[in-house]
Amino acid sequence: MKLVSYLTDGRDQLAFLVDGYLYDCDLVHPELPNSMNMFLHYWDDMFPIAQKVDAAIKDGRISKEKGIAIDDQQLLSPVPFPTSCRDGYAFRQHVAAARRNRKVEMIPEFDQYPIFYFTNHHSIQGPGDIHCMPDHFEKLDFELEAAIVICKSGRNIPAEEADQYIGGLMIMNDMSARRLQMEEMLLNLGPAKGKDFSTVIGPCLVTLDELESFEIPAKPGHTGKNWNLGMKCWVNGIQVSEGNVGDMDWTFAEIIERCAYGVQLHPGDVIGSGTVGTGCFLELNGTGKLHDPNYQEQWLQPGDVVKMEIEGIGVLENTIVKEDTDFSILAKKKL
Repeated sequence: MKLVSYLTDGRDQLAFLVDGYLYDCDLVHPELPNSMNMFLHYWDDMFPIAQKVDAAIKDGRISKEKGIAIDDQQLLSPVPFPTSCRDGYAFRQHVAAARRNRKVEMIPEFDQYPIFYFTNHHSIQGPGDIHCMPDHFEKLDFELEAAIVICKSGRNIPAEEADQYIGGLMIMNDMSARRLQMEEMLLNLGPAKGKDFSTVIGPCLVTLDELESFEIPAKPGHTGKNWNLGMKCWVNGIQVSEGNVGDMDWTFAEIIERCAYGVQLHPGDVIGSGTVGTGCFLELNGTGKLHDPNYQEQWLQPGDVVKMEIEGIGVLENTIVKEDTDFSILAKKKL
């Protein structure tokens, strides 16, 4: 099933998404909660009920009159208030290309263990405008990723059991201000200000039962589910990226195992896959300049429209908006 959070009466409302219509969970079944937060915290009880309701909507036992057109609503992130947000580094193709473009060897530790970083879970947003400060436009970038949400508590979770902690898949755009990121990481700490202003997730959460037909084996030597789901990104209608969730070298199960080592994971924790190969301008610009010294770098500009699609999940669209200010932390840098 596909679950959406949208804004109504100043609060987030959880709904089923079926054929372009939203069906409020609490209105179509009295036992279902009205928020994703509550749904995730009572996942084991709520999920079987929700499956039956979703089937009833799809076969017409619940009338379309109970739904509202999705086009008329303001969508939020499917998980509007995540308890945390981590982002992984699962695609070897992206890592290898980025290092090749910097003329450095592939780092062997990539193949030894999965890594992740924490980003600002209070800056999670869904479709719509992405508001950026002037410094963000110093090499502003998108990053095409998939993401999961944790649906039940666990600690020291082995990869062999970790898939049962995944509530579903979503699209993630891990926005990046590259100049801020590159400068602060010279100090071997971060990323922080290059990442903390916006992470986009949406348009819906697709539960794993709906993706069973897309399942493929993990890569040799790896553990957990993987999915043959095409990934694409367009900027202003021009396709710039293409990959596949199935290209992940480290699985979400393996990333969960590392995240949960000595740490309690909670319902509502979001974990990103990391960038797919070709999934950001940083990589694309580096590859272009490697082959042509006169290659013109491209970065996101005010008014740009970024559209991402993952097969079986949906389309996530955002417009880049520049804040009406000249405040700059780069200008405060000591010389």
